Parts: sequence; C-alpha cells; structure tokens
Amino acid sequence: MTETAPIRQREGSALDRYCLCESYARATERAALAGARWLGRADQEAAERDSSEAMRSALEHLPIDGHVVIGGPEDETLGRGQQVGAGGEQVDLALDPLEGRGVVARGGGGAMSMIAVGEPASLQTLPDMYMRKLAVGPLARAAIDLRRPVAENIGGIAEAFGRSVNDVTTIVLDRPRHHDLIEEIRAAGARIKLIQDGDVTASISAAIRGTNDHLAIGIGGTRQAVMAAAALRCLGGELQAQLWPTTRGEIEQAREFGLDDVERIFTTVDLSPGEVIVAATGVSNGDLLRGVRFLADSARTHSLVMCTRCNWVRFVDGIHFFARERREEVRLLG
Repeated sequence: MTETAPIRQREGSALDRYCLCESYARATERAALAGARWLGRADQEAAERDSSEAMRSALEHLPIDGHVVIGGPEDETLGRGQQVGAGGEQVDLALDPLEGRGVVARGGGGAMSMIAVGEPASLQTLPDMYMRKLAVGPLARAAIDLRRPVAENIGGIAEAFGRSVNDVTTIVLDRPRHHDLIEEIRAAGARIKLIQDGDVTASISAAIRGTNDHLAIGIGGTRQAVMAAAALRCLGGELQAQLWPTTRGEIEQAREFGLDDVERIFTTVDLSPGEVIVAATGVSNGDLLRGVRFLADSARTHSLVMCTRCNWVRFVDGIHFFARERREEVRLLG
C-alpha cells in the first residue's frame, strides 16, 4: 500500500477526530467483487444489481447515518433518498456501485465501483440530465474555461504541461453526440482516446500523472459530474460543467431544483464544497485501477482512497479470502 502522508493539520478542525475514510473502501471492494463476477456475461442489469446489494450490505455496518443524495435513478437498493448505515456521523453519499456497467457486460476495461462522501448538504443535487464537462489535473486547472473554444483550452493545457498540442491526450466518450467535438479536437491537433463508458474514471485519470491522459471532455450525466468533482477536489484538479438540457421539460426540471440559469458554469467547488472522501475499486482492468483478480480461494482488489480531511491519497491492494482454511499463499503485488 502506498500513500501520500498528511502534510499538516489545522488546529481545532474536523481533522482532530477519527476519520472513517478508509472504511468506505470496504463498500467499494464488496461492490467490485460482486460486479466482477459478471464480467463479459452480457447482463449489465444483474451486474449492477449485485454490486448495489453488496455495497448496501457493507454500508449498513458502518457507524454512519448516511443519506443517499446521488444514486441510480431506478435503483431501489441505493437510490436517491435512501438511508444507510448503523447510526452515527451524519453524511451525504453519492454512490455508483458499478461505474461502466456496459463495459462489464461486454468484458471491457476501466469499470469501477465508487463512493463520494460529504458533510450534510455539501454535495450539489442536480436533476438527472446531461452536462457539458471539462476536467483536468492540478497543473492545468487555471488553463481551462468551458466558455472558450476547444482548441483554446487544449492550447492552454499544452502550455501548462510545457509540451506541444499534439502530445496532449483527450478522453472522450464514443457517442454520436460527440461527433463535432471529436472533429474540433482533431483540428486542434491533440490526441484522442475514445472510451465506451466510464465518465468519472476518465476525469480522475486526467488528474493523475502516469496515465498519459491530460483532459476529459464531453457531455455526460449530472450524477457523474458531481462524483468526478468530489474526486478532483481530493486530487487538486478542476472540473467545469454546464447543464445541457435537450427538452423544454428538462429546463423546467432544472428550475424545480432552483437552477434558473441553465447556462451557469459549475466549478469543482460548486459541485463538491466542504470536506470530502472518495473511494473507488477497480472492477475490470484500466489505466487507473486494476480489476478484480479471482484466485483459488481468494480475490485481489485494487482501490483508491482519497480524503480532504486527512489530506491523503492512498492506493490500496487488498486480498479477500473466501474461507478460513487457506490453500494458497499471499503474494506480493506484481
């Protein structure tokens, strides 16, 4: 297990009390283990169902009074408004038991299970619709503006990294709605990595060096925008997002949420203010996290735990035994 140690603590702050951040990885690990059983079996509903049930079971044992503010829109197990936990600290939860369920069904890479945890009323609640988004890491966070043309943003990012535009890699969901965007990126001269699913994973990947990704851009869901913003708060990155209503009804829906200005640009701090915890576990292999590996009587997971309260980022390698009597040795990560 590797970690970045806390740099400093603020006197009299929430840092003085015990933090449950590492405990949330238990829930993402359980969800990932359940979802990974369905890899390549062409049943995304079953994969998501088992992941949701496993995550809920783990959360029910934590000493929290958790309120789900972001969950699956049709998820009866962990949908918006559900209460979870054994009682204790009051928190708001943004949950995605299986980010990239279609990827799992097809046997693809980059799927993960994820949780974002905030103080009560600290995670922005948005209607379920599309948002236009742009996400980068700490080095380029001052170089982006969603209102500017794509080419200008890419140029600013390239300058921030001290490299040429054609060395910048953009991540884009492979969707028909992104046809014009892809052409703009190509005209700017940047590289493109097309992905089938994994909107949140893409944003995190753009904020972590070693992935060779520099920005994630495109139109995706509001739920994913809030969860990505929470992760980028921990990583020091930046996400800018704007509602992308496609019907008059969605504009009215936004107004019901108190969002009269549908052209407003949301920043990372707007979407995820306050202290935040993010835990994610790989379901299938990706550039960011390794997927679940099943062994003879155990399984191995690879997780990412981030916490603004503790001021750390941890990559956690876990081994989960299925029986008390073990037939195989614990192996070093290789």
